[in-house]
Amino acid sequence: MRILLLTRSFNSLTQRLYVELATRGHEVSVEFDIADSVTEEAVALFRPDLVVAPFLKRAIPESVWRAHLCLIVHPGIVGDRGPSALDWAIQDGEAEWGVTVLQAEAEMDAGPVWAGETFPMRAATKSSLYRGEVTEAAVRAVLEAIERFASGSFVPQRVAPGAPGVRGRSRPLLKQQARAIDWQRDDTAAVLRKIAAADGVPGVLDSLFGVPCFLYDAHPAAAVPAAAGSVAARGGRAVLRATTDGAVWIGHCRRADRDGALKLPVALAFAGQWQQLPPADGYAEIRYAEHGPVGVLHFPFYNGAMSTVQCEELLAAYRAALARPTRALVLAGGPEFFSNGISLTVIEAADSPADESWRNIVAMDEVCRAVLETTDRITVAALQGNAGAGGCFLAFACDRVWARAGVILNPHYKNMGNLYGSEYWTYTLPRRVRQGEPRAVMENRLPVGGAQAARLGLVDRLLDAGRDRFLAQVLVEARALVEAADFDTLIAAKRARRAADEAQRPLAAYRDEELANMRRNFYGFDPSYHYARAHFVGKVPHAWTPLHLARHRRKGAV
Repeated sequence: MRILLLTRSFNSLTQRLYVELATRGHEVSVEFDIADSVTEEAVALFRPDLVVAPFLKRAIPESVWRAHLCLIVHPGIVGDRGPSALDWAIQDGEAEWGVTVLQAEAEMDAGPVWAGETFPMRAATKSSLYRGEVTEAAVRAVLEAIERFASGSFVPQRVAPGAPGVRGRSRPLLKQQARAIDWQRDDTAAVLRKIAAADGVPGVLDSLFGVPCFLYDAHPAAAVPAAAGSVAARGGRAVLRATTDGAVWIGHCRRADRDGALKLPVALAFAGQWQQLPPADGYAEIRYAEHGPVGVLHFPFYNGAMSTVQCEELLAAYRAALARPTRALVLAGGPEFFSNGISLTVIEAADSPADESWRNIVAMDEVCRAVLETTDRITVAALQGNAGAGGCFLAFACDRVWARAGVILNPHYKNMGNLYGSEYWTYTLPRRVRQGEPRAVMENRLPVGGAQAARLGLVDRLLDAGRDRFLAQVLVEARALVEAADFDTLIAAKRARRAADEAQRPLAAYRDEELANMRRNFYGFDPSYHYARAHFVGKVPHAWTPLHLARHRRKGAV
């Protein structure tokens, strides 16, 4: 079919649907929901058989939904209506939730239901559930709805909220008044639920150090001898805040007293106040675990972004892990993202974004170089979650790349103002790509699904294990690898290959060439990178849909 994805942005769910539909042979094009006239024009140009809307914040124009079947992906169970479906489910402590695919009509979320999927809820943030369970359920539901549409015989049914046997109901926008934390009454579980329900957008409006701000990124902590609501200590780049029955770590915030303030680590948003707090243990962004001959390095950085300081800390942790008597070292990243490379938000907040960009990419390169120069054991990148830009090339620096089925890769930099990229991609990519030209991977600009990544050689193995079982499967496979009879031969071959590559062209030469191009991106006459970064970090609405997504707008498109 010709399927038009109409969406507010090319977010994680939209990318996954794009990959899944294209893999199944559908002709897929994307249009950003900018204005009714733009949507009408896109439909006229592409002439889709079906319009699928994975992520919208306003209604599809009547001129479109009356003429074409438009399927809305709603992150709520059948019968649920309203713009804060997942927020309410988390805050209310729902045990089960779901996704509904329904037909667009005049009233929002009120059209006939084409498909619905449910899933058990876990204690997690809205962003985590959205990228995980919601996305998986949405893919199943959309594919089922498309099959039903293709059959020509399915008749979708209307479902009234609160009808007999229907759990879903109509609920309003979840406003800050209902999200507010009462530090004198709310226990730790309630505080965590409220912040988790507002993760990503909009955050919970509260205050730190007497300054109004939005809170994000909360984690449970042990009780502290402090009054409920008081900020008691610092750790990592977070603060420890007491609750009625314990405490929580708060990692990120966005100041509400400054126009255009960014979501930042608390240590950056309130640098002076944070520094004056007493240090405390219990908060760690990086964790190392050992399982017999296999070491695992976890680094679940918020949104997968790695600032200069985080890169330096990861490098130190990596070197410490190399001192352990293991035969394999697994880089596990985090459950949401393996890594997305340098931290654009921290860069944007710096006094000199160009200087901080340079410091960050140099620190990222140091981590990649340490991995590439490891010759006494096997390194494995275990992609639990998605990876993008430099995060992909950190993975490619490892000997093996194993990914969970459903993971999406964006192994390119072009969408960020035509960045050239570093992280030794000019060395690792040609040695990985088995199909096509390495440069074509960098020029692609589109998300790469697991199956395609495996065909290209970007991923060595796809493990069809759920999110909760993936790392356990990785450990089984890694242990089998190091306990195999030919392991010593494998290590000897790895050392010889690295030595031969170094003799042919040193790693430093690849890095110098990449950084020379990156210096032009950061300090040169073309400000494209700086504009693209500022728009991305500031979530500036799109003025048009890029041509690599909107195939219907390309010259000569039919």
